[in-house]
Amino acid sequence: MNTGIFTSFQLRGLELPNRVAVAPMCQYSAEDGMAQDWHLVHLGARAQSGVGLILVEATAVVPEGRISPTDLGLWKDAQIDGLARVVKFLHSMGTAAGVQLAHAGRKASMSQPWRGEQYVKPEDGGWQPVAPSAVAYAENFGEPRALDAAGIRNVIESFVNAAKRADAAGFDVVEIHAAHGYLLHQFLSPLTNKRTDEYGGGLENRMRLAIEVSAAVRSVWPERKPLFVRISATDWCEGGWTADESVELAKRLKSMGVDLIDVSTGGIARGIAIKAGPGFQVPFAERVRREAGIPTAAVGLITTAEEVEAILNEGKADLVLMAREFLRNPYWLLNLARERGVKMSWPKQYLRAAPADAPMRAGITN
Repeated sequence: MNTGIFTSFQLRGLELPNRVAVAPMCQYSAEDGMAQDWHLVHLGARAQSGVGLILVEATAVVPEGRISPTDLGLWKDAQIDGLARVVKFLHSMGTAAGVQLAHAGRKASMSQPWRGEQYVKPEDGGWQPVAPSAVAYAENFGEPRALDAAGIRNVIESFVNAAKRADAAGFDVVEIHAAHGYLLHQFLSPLTNKRTDEYGGGLENRMRLAIEVSAAVRSVWPERKPLFVRISATDWCEGGWTADESVELAKRLKSMGVDLIDVSTGGIARGIAIKAGPGFQVPFAERVRREAGIPTAAVGLITTAEEVEAILNEGKADLVLMAREFLRNPYWLLNLARERGVKMSWPKQYLRAAPADAPMRAGITN
């Protein structure tokens, strides 16, 4: 029986074959911002599942915007080819390719997670982070430098140039990362934005950079291609960014041509109690969708087909992004189709494991 999971989804000139996407997941495995064999194999395996869209991990728009020195980047032309190779394979599997453009702000220049959470000093290959205000994320993070007017203009320009490179690499979707305590979120939240100029203070000023970046990217991103923005819908604490503000931001982003809001939460500060569980962020995606009148993606500890179906069939979001489950099981969607009797194409190299009537997916090789 067909379900909401296997229905198509149209955004501008892009039609996704189903409503499941692989969420961006940092791999901390790039060299000088350039994609390696790991990225091709990691992302390619998930594309073999037939998932509608894969969003490539947070990809820095400037070197100092990397979470770690081993993050992907699109701050120079030399980084295009490695990602274009990934995009070509994803397309051969019938999967749309998106990239999340990001700037880590005060959470930058950190070690790879498996090496322990520690600041990478400039003398060790790191750099001083930047932020809306000179307030560190935590004691073991670098002391950031507050961006001046020229620095803010450079941030906007860098997002624009990275979007142009994403188009050159063949990506179908760009997602602007304005969540999880990274730079654009830092400007949005009163907890991290202590500025007194036009980028700080009231809601209009705190939203300004996220809006300017989105408008500037939309102006250079091809009209036929969708633009996403990921937000943290709440900081989960008093005095922080709120769900009400997220709805207002989503309305503004919709008016300037953003096509979908990817709704996550949190990440701005340490020590905040969050009752996380399957679908705990879905109510925020539902509210943004309903009150801002814009398509949304739901994300956060969603692992089962039943959870995905409930979100889609109850109209709580238009797309479901999954992360951990695709790390555990790259072929989650293909296996679900087989279990449900949904006819779905298989890579021709895997046909011996497919149902007898499964269509063949051509793939990139002869």
